[in-house]
Amino acid sequence: VQLQASGGGLVQAGDSLRLSCAPSARTFSFYAMGWFRQAPGKEREFVATAGRTGGSTYYAESVKGRFAISRDNAKNTVYLQMDSLEPGDTAVYYCAADFSWATDHISDRPNDYELWGQGTQVTVSS
Repeated sequence: VQLQASGGGLVQAGDSLRLSCAPSARTFSFYAMGWFRQAPGKEREFVATAGRTGGSTYYAESVKGRFAISRDNAKNTVYLQMDSLEPGDTAVYYCAADFSWATDHISDRPNDYELWGQGTQVTVSS
């Protein structure tokens, strides 16, 4: 299974971006999906997660109210809609997949995720 995040870019503060991640797996619906980010010189941090159906979600406090995670299991794709971007959101964003039998399972812990994709760079200028 491969994960590839896309949709990053250079934007100004206040702008929006939508990231996408499309795992190459027929079993996509069996994975809780998460978004993490890593800024230069900092550790990777949790951003958002969605359960297998998308009915359960959880966000980092720093992005709550500005970012929204969603998924389309028919298209095997998970999205991260990022609004009101701030310079502090500048980072490489990664999507990750966590296999689970529980439909509402979500996690903010990187070690719970078995699969990681290549990141996509998001740069927010002030």
